[in-house]
Amino acid sequence: MGRVLITGGAGFIGCAMANHHLAKGDSVTVFDNLSRKGTPHNLAWLQSQPGGKALTFIKGDIRDAEAMTQAVSPSVDRVYHLAGQVAVTTSVIGPRDDFEINALGTFNLLEAVREKAPSAIVFYSSTNKVYGGLEARTVEEGELRYHLADRPNGIAEDEPLDFHSPYGCSKGCGDQYVRDYARMYGLRTVVFRQSCIYGTRQFGVEDQGWVAHFCLATKFGRPLKIYGNGKQVRDVLFIDDLVAAYEAAAQHIDVTAGQVYNIGGGPTFTLSIWKEFGPILEQLNGKAPTVSMETWRPGDQPIYISDITRAKQDFGWQPHIGVDEGLQKLWTWIGENEAILAETFGTI
Repeated sequence: MGRVLITGGAGFIGCAMANHHLAKGDSVTVFDNLSRKGTPHNLAWLQSQPGGKALTFIKGDIRDAEAMTQAVSPSVDRVYHLAGQVAVTTSVIGPRDDFEINALGTFNLLEAVREKAPSAIVFYSSTNKVYGGLEARTVEEGELRYHLADRPNGIAEDEPLDFHSPYGCSKGCGDQYVRDYARMYGLRTVVFRQSCIYGTRQFGVEDQGWVAHFCLATKFGRPLKIYGNGKQVRDVLFIDDLVAAYEAAAQHIDVTAGQVYNIGGGPTFTLSIWKEFGPILEQLNGKAPTVSMETWRPGDQPIYISDITRAKQDFGWQPHIGVDEGLQKLWTWIGENEAILAETFGTI
C-alpha cells in the first residue's frame, strides 16, 4: 500500500487520481481549498467510495508555505501537484493571484518535498499554453478546422517556450521549477504539459473545461459563446486515459524522472471546437444549442495538437478512448447527475 498526496485533489483531475489510488488500496491525502465549483461534491463522492476510509482531507491553500510543508509526510510515495489557477481569462484580470497560486504555490510544494520527502515521485500538471500562440507554425484554414501544415504529428516537447499570457507565465514558471528541481536537487519530478482533458466529474465553466462546459450549457439550455470562428482545433483526452498516463509514467520513473511530456489525445483524437463539436452536441441533445459568435480572445491558439510520441516511447502510453465514446460517457454522467449539477451552477 502506497501513500499519496494530491494537491487540488477534489478537483476534476485530482478526484480521478484519488479514486484511482483508493481503488488500489493506497492511502490518499487530498489537499484542497474547495474554491472551485463542484469540489465539495467531488470530495463527498470520494469519501463515499469503497476505499474512502483511506482518504484524509486537508483544507488548505498552496500559497501557504507552512500548511504545504505540514501536508507533506516524510513517508509519501507520490505527490500529484494538480492545484492551480486554471484560466487564461482569470489570469489577465488578476495576474497577482495567478502568480501566487501557480508559481509561488508550486515553489512551496517543491520546497516541502525537498525538505521532507526527497525520494517521492512528484508530478506537475502543466499546460500546452507554455507554447504560446504558435505563431512560428504554418497553419492552414480548412472548411471545418485549422491544420498544422508543418507539424502533422502535433507539437513536440522541443517546441520553443513562449509564455503568452499571465497564465502561461505562471504555469510555465512552475513547469521550469519542477524540471529544474530534478536537475539541481535530484527530485524525481515529471512534468505533463496537458491538452484539453475532459470527462466525468468535470464541473466545467466558460473559461476552463470547455468540453464539459459546452455539454452542460447544452443540457441545461443555456446560450453558448463561441470565441473566434469555431474552427479552432484541440486534441482532447478523456480522463481515464490521463490517469493511465500518470500511472504508466510512475511505473517507469527510472526513465521519466526529470522529463517533460506533452500529454493529450494526439493527432488521432482531435476536435474543432464548434464546427465539429456543435453537430455532435445537437445529436446528443436532440436539438441545436443556442450560440453567439464573439471576437477572438487574446492568446487563443488556432490549433494545438500534442505530439505524444515521446510518451509512447518512454513509458508505453497512448490514449484509447475516442472522441465519440468519451463524449457519450460525459453526457451520460451529466444526465445521471442533473440535480447536483443544476444546484452547483444555479439553474434551479
